[in-house]
This record gives sequence, C-alpha cells and structure tokens, in this order.
Amino acid sequence: MADSAEHMEAAASLPFGRAGARLHLGALLVRDGLLAPEQLEAALAEKEASGRRLGEIVVARGWVSAGGLARALAEQHDLQYLDIGRAELDPAAIDLLPEKFAARYQALPIRFLAEDTVLVAVADPTNVVNSDDLRLALGLNVRLTVAAVDDLTKTIARVHRHSLEVNQEELSEDVEDLRAGVATSAPAIKLVNSLIGQAIADGASDLHFEPKPDGMTVRARIDGVTRRIAEVPKALQPAVTSRLKIMGELDIAERRTPQDGRVSIRFGGVPMDIRIAILPTTFGEQAVLRILHRGAGHRGLVELGMRPDAEETFLRAIRQPYGAVVACGPTGSGKTTTLYAALDLLNDEGRVLTTIEDPVEYHIPGVNQIEVNTRSGLTFARGLRTILRSDPDILLVGEVRDEETARIAIQAAMTGHLVLTTLHTHNAASSIARLKDMGVEPALIASSINCIVAQRLARRLCLNCREQYMRSAAELTELDGETAVLYRAQGCVSCAGTGYSGRVALYEVLPVVGSIRRLIESSTEEIFAAAVEAGMTTLRHDGMRLCREGVSSLEEIRRVTGDRLS
Repeated sequence: MADSAEHMEAAASLPFGRAGARLHLGALLVRDGLLAPEQLEAALAEKEASGRRLGEIVVARGWVSAGGLARALAEQHDLQYLDIGRAELDPAAIDLLPEKFAARYQALPIRFLAEDTVLVAVADPTNVVNSDDLRLALGLNVRLTVAAVDDLTKTIARVHRHSLEVNQEELSEDVEDLRAGVATSAPAIKLVNSLIGQAIADGASDLHFEPKPDGMTVRARIDGVTRRIAEVPKALQPAVTSRLKIMGELDIAERRTPQDGRVSIRFGGVPMDIRIAILPTTFGEQAVLRILHRGAGHRGLVELGMRPDAEETFLRAIRQPYGAVVACGPTGSGKTTTLYAALDLLNDEGRVLTTIEDPVEYHIPGVNQIEVNTRSGLTFARGLRTILRSDPDILLVGEVRDEETARIAIQAAMTGHLVLTTLHTHNAASSIARLKDMGVEPALIASSINCIVAQRLARRLCLNCREQYMRSAAELTELDGETAVLYRAQGCVSCAGTGYSGRVALYEVLPVVGSIRRLIESSTEEIFAAAVEAGMTTLRHDGMRLCREGVSSLEEIRRVTGDRLS
C-alpha cells in the first residue's frame, strides 16, 4: 500500500502542464498505465545522460510497446493513430516518396485525401512537425498520422521490396508509339509497374482492374481472397488500360471485343509470365492479370500436408503402372500443385513423362511439357492424341473439359498409361457423375480410375497475431465434441491486417476400389455415403482437423467448404 501511495504521489507531481497545454509524453504514458512513475524517472535520467528520445528508451527497455507509444504520441500532437497493418495502401501515394527518403524520414504516404493532400504515416511526429523537408519532398500538402515504428519499418520494406522489369524487347516498338501516346507517359507506366510489383510482392495470383463510373478499382487476389489495393483516378484510367494492352501486345484501338495477351517480366530477378485478359464492361474495359511464377519451385508430396492415411492412398494410386488419378475442385484450389507433386515423385530416367496444360505453370526438368494453343489448333484432345503416339509412360492432362478429351484420357488409362488429370467438381463422389455426363461409360470409369482427390485451399492463421478463445456450444458440436480452445484471425502488419498468412490444403481422397466400383452407376449421394462408411475423411472434417490444430479458423473452413459438405 505504501509503495502504491508513493507511486500515486510521484505521478501527481509529473509535468502535466496547464489546462489546455500539450501533455508531456511521459505523463501520458503514466496516466494510461503503460509506464510506472519510477520507470519514467529512470528513462528520463537515461535520456539526460545519453541524449536518446524518451519513447525510444521505454520501447527498447520493453516497458512500453511500439503501438502504445505511437498512440500516446498521436494524442500528444493531436493526430490520429493508424494501425498500418490494417490500412489500405495506395501504390500511387507510396510512389511519391522513394524508399531511401521513406527510410530516412520514417514516413510512408498512405493515400490521397484530396488532389493536393496526402496522408502520411510517421513513427515520430516530433521529427517532422517543425520541418518542411517532407512537404518539399512530396510536393503536396501533408496530413500526418502516427504508426508504430516497427510496423512502419516493416511496411516500408515490404512495399519497396522489389523492382519490376518488363521485358521491353517483347513489346512492339510500333505499338509503343501509340496513336494517342498516353500509355507511354511516365505516370501510367510507373503506376502499372507499381501495382503489378505490389501484387507479386504480396503473393497475389491475380490482379483485377475494374472500371467504375468515377475511376477504376484495383484488387489483388491474395491467398484466394480479393483485396482492394488502389483506386485509379478517372483521368488515368484510359492510360492504364492502354498500357496493359501494350504489355500484352493487344490492339489498343479495339474496345468492344474481349482480348487475351501475355507478357514476360522479371521481379526481383525472378522470371515470370503474366496473362492479360481484357473484357468490355459498362464503364470501360476491365483487365484481369493472371500471375504465373515460371521460375518458382513446386511442392513435393511431403509438403502438401495430407493426412497419413490419405497420403498412403494417394501414393498407392500414383504408383500403379496404369490407370487414372483425378484431382477435383474449383479454380484455384491447388489441383495442379497436387498433380505436380505426383509428377515430381514419379520423375526418373526409366519413364517418359509428358504434360499438356493450359498454361504450363511450372517448368520441370526431365518432363516434356506442351502448352495448349487454341489459335493454332492445339487443343487438349488433339494434343493428347499426338502425345499417345509418342510412347509416354505417364501423362498429365491439365484439365478434362469435354467429352472427347475425357474419352481419350480414360482410354489411355486403360491401355498401359498412368494418367493424371483434373476436373471442376465439388467433391470426389461428384466427379464420377461428371465423367458419366461427359459420355464416359460407367464400366470404363470403374476399371480405369485408381482414385479421386477433392481439395480446397484454406488460409492459414497468422502465427504473429492469431487469438485464442474458448469455443461455443455450437462450435463444440461442429467439432464433434473435441477441443476446448480454438484460434481466430486478428490482423497485424505481418499479415497486412488480414489475420491470415499463406494457405493450407484440405483433402478428400476416394480410392475407386471394392464397393465403390460396384456403385459407379449409382447416384452421387450413394457413392458419397459408401465412401464415408468405408473410412473416407471429407473436406469439412479435414478442415475441422486444421481448426483443432490451430492452423486455420472455423470461419475460414466454413468459407471454403460451404454448408453442403459433411
């Protein structure tokens, strides 16, 4: 009690100032319970001796968090605090301040508040509040907001992580001249390169440029979920669209029909391809970029994260000398990654491996890879017929889209080839119905398919900020009465405020053997029920496993599996 009284007396004697005057930083920290009076006295003594800033000292000693200090600094200077990990960053604003200046000032332009005003996050407003350097560097009016120093430093490093190099030799010089010249202007080139660079640095698979009445929204698909990353002003919209068309070697004068193109780039020294699709909409042309990591590595089977029993079933299926292994799921569910892992395991000098894909996503040494080209007449079916005459042992067919491809692939699986392929179906059991709808006879399906793998990709919880909580009664039922503690998403600078970082696969592996073969002509529901009775783990139950292990959240598993799967 005596110690407590002394602390209260010490706090009361601190220099809070006159009514209406600005509070001292130390007084604010003590008032909010972030710093004890004796800690403040020690920090002030160190400040006097070393010349270091008070905030720097208390954070370095672990007495106050960087976020707590930032909130106090914001209040002290009548500014707003910004949780930069959750903030939407505008690449056009970021580009106003080169990386070396952002690091020097510990400042990052966040977004435009008006045509002549930009919001800038700073770690310590006392460094810039009485200086015109930042305003001169930006050439605009500045409104400050305060962010935690460690979060700000990480964000500056992240947004300036790599530079983007478009392989200019692949762009036509005649097209570069342009009829209007607008897309070769520095702002358009710089903005497009910045947006693509940010999307790649953040691990995006797709980048959407979506026209609106008053401009263009740019969204990136990261970990399977789209996230807005910028707004392009209406005045720049035609230039941005034309620049994307030039990159894809498309007709910039044609604005009424869809167009598809491709460009090769280097990002951080790594080669990759971008497919560009242009589609006319009510408010202008929409552009969607698919980012293909040509030079990236692929995952081995061990890295996929299958349960031991599912992995054993999958290995048994791909080690057969012939037959088909089908991976199914929606677009972007990781089907190709799973089949590439199988190829990697089967790739040896004693076998001939050939793929036909649209597009070739990864280049694998020792594998003959063919890319579909509908313009030249190279379709899946036509290419597959030719491949079968070239003496392959193992075939990867990127996707079974039509009856002809389905028939050829199934016949190949029956005549001494191991065929790996994909289907767009919801679960393993429904793949059988899909093949029957394509005209493949049930008897052929029963005798040719080794196993079917259904999968989804769920986002992983960020390990830096995931929050533990006690599950509710309803959640306990959903988890089959197991696990008292679960985790949910929070959000921090490491995960850009989403609460998630990276993805993990959910698997449902159905071996086509025994009773399942005998039920091929039955309904999807009957096949599914028989598979579960035989011990198959469903997608939803595999997702519940990930929740129990703290890898993902219930909310995320519900999102990717829906309510129909059980």
